[in-house]
Amino acid sequence: MKSTQSEFGDLSREKLGLKLKMARRAKGLTLKELAMRCGCSESLLSKVENGHALPSIKITHRLVHNLDTNITWLFDESIPHNEPVLREGQRPVITLDYYPGDHAGIRIERIIPYREGHMLQSNIHHIEPGAKSGEAFVHEGEETGYILAGEVVLELDDVTYHLQKGDAFCFPSDIPHSYSNPGACTASILWTCTPPTF
Repeated sequence: MKSTQSEFGDLSREKLGLKLKMARRAKGLTLKELAMRCGCSESLLSKVENGHALPSIKITHRLVHNLDTNITWLFDESIPHNEPVLREGQRPVITLDYYPGDHAGIRIERIIPYREGHMLQSNIHHIEPGAKSGEAFVHEGEETGYILAGEVVLELDDVTYHLQKGDAFCFPSDIPHSYSNPGACTASILWTCTPPTF
């Protein structure tokens, strides 16, 4: 699969950091206060603001919520037009960190770009071997997914499901959920949820 990962590489770290710093200051929050609200360390947020790290999905959700913004603004997605079709290679891709250090194990390829008025959110999650989404998290809504390639371990509350290509799932988003790739190849999930939360 082609992607525009380079569009959201190291330069996006700097843009994201500056935007987070602006949004945090606009809300009158210190690094320590925002870190406490998001359940992460002050040093991690400092690294993110300085362009040295990218947050996990869970922390990004919390940042978006606490700063009254959205993921599109944070990552500065540039959608070339408002046409209903996004060709292969034209879809924005967001890369987030899931490991200590610089290893980014999951890329999120936008199927439905974030726009006000959309009732659905749809992405392809590309998960590198051994990569994890982090600790389980919850939010409002409902989600469904279809395994396009590879194998995935989906954890819903206390239940673990081992999924392979062709398997599908659906669950309420208020169930604690997380996922990982235990296989030797990149796994891909077509993931849709409503309402848009990421």
